[in-house]
Amino acid sequence: MSGQSLVEAGRLLRRWSRQPDVIVSTVVLPILLLLMYDLVLKRSLDAHSGVDPIYGFAPMIAVAGAMYGAMGTGMSLFGERQSGLLRRFWVLPIHRASGLIGRLIAECARALAATVVVTVVGLILGLRFHAGFGGVIGMLIVPVIVIAGFTPIVITVGVSSAGDKVTELFAIVVLVGMFFNSGFVPVQNYPGLLQPIVRYQPMSCAIEAMRGFTLGGAALTPFLQTVVWAAGLMVVFGFFAVRGYRRAVRS
Repeated sequence: MSGQSLVEAGRLLRRWSRQPDVIVSTVVLPILLLLMYDLVLKRSLDAHSGVDPIYGFAPMIAVAGAMYGAMGTGMSLFGERQSGLLRRFWVLPIHRASGLIGRLIAECARALAATVVVTVVGLILGLRFHAGFGGVIGMLIVPVIVIAGFTPIVITVGVSSAGDKVTELFAIVVLVGMFFNSGFVPVQNYPGLLQPIVRYQPMSCAIEAMRGFTLGGAALTPFLQTVVWAAGLMVVFGFFAVRGYRRAVRS
């Protein structure tokens, strides 16, 4: 099964490399967003936090970019369902789980590539790793963990009858998340009732873990929170993703 999953992941990665919309959402859009945040908001936020905002911007854009890019999986799944490609894969002599696992592997690889791009641009803008090489690894791995939990949600929607609306649905989710997280402004700057929500939502946990990996602060607790969020989403939506996938290939 592992070999078949890797073949499926390779097929998807080669396909995405030829799709301009995937390239834009994975590479171009995160770079533009990071530059915009740094050029437009850096001066005003720097005066309030005392820490270079790039340490919040870079993690935020890496996580948001990984989530936004995952919408391509939903759209491609819906297209393959409509064209009958999923049904043809289902009758091939391969393990039934290889398709879903291959998509998960491909999404994690895409998220890793996008995070590398954002990190490089962040380094140009002043991001530094005070925690050493371990901090670099932590910075790169956190968005991969986030996308591992987010992908089952995208698959669940992508194989459903509402799959053609996956971009609109998740664009709203990602957009709201980008304005209500600890990377945009410090949590204490939000209204009191929103602070617990902002502090413990998945993006904030991931951003705080990545901030700790770069600045050398406390990273273990937010990292574990990110892992718990991802594992919980995988367990809950993994069931719905598998059930929806089976229904899609048999319809």
